[in-house]
Amino acid sequence: MSTFAKRERLLLADLLETAGPEAPTLCEGWQTRDLAAHVVVRERRPDASAGLLIKQLSGRLDKAMEEFAAKPYEELIQLIRTGPPRFSPFQLKQLDEASNTIEFYVHTEDVRRAQDDWTPRELDPVFQDALWSRLERTARLMGRGVPTGLVLRRPDGQTAVAHRGTPVVTVTGEPSELLLFLYGRKSAAKVELDGDKEAIAKLHEGKQLGI
Repeated sequence: MSTFAKRERLLLADLLETAGPEAPTLCEGWQTRDLAAHVVVRERRPDASAGLLIKQLSGRLDKAMEEFAAKPYEELIQLIRTGPPRFSPFQLKQLDEASNTIEFYVHTEDVRRAQDDWTPRELDPVFQDALWSRLERTARLMGRGVPTGLVLRRPDGQTAVAHRGTPVVTVTGEPSELLLFLYGRKSAAKVELDGDKEAIAKLHEGKQLGI
């Protein structure tokens, strides 16, 4: 049975291929070629992708991104489809699911929702529950730089605290939409915000989080 990460990987590859190398994405400053290069570098150049988290390695990351972005676009798509190298830790199903389910879901929506004619994607309840489970585990980490208190709420009332503080803003939506909001795709996420108006304004001004 295909895993969620595998399914989202193939969907992302198909969308990138259909969109072509110069289509817009929700990642600020990136076209589809740049996004494809990012995905490949993350899986195949761990020495460079560490620059996403370690400022001192950002130069190595930039160089690797330039090198891969210069490759034929079709080659990048194929590298995404075939997945990480044979001895990569991402070959382990458990790690692949834990690390890539959100990565590929968000980047799939980065491509979909940057297009003028995009429509909401129907996600099955099992996948929504899987996304919620990951969201609960990562909410505090992803919300550490939020300028207000932040509570994430599912339509059924389940909540997760992303950041403790006051005033509090409550963001309500399906797990898939809450993920997009938390990862900085605020304008594209289908959510409702409740709280102090100034706090909501500050929340919208926050920078996009990268993955």
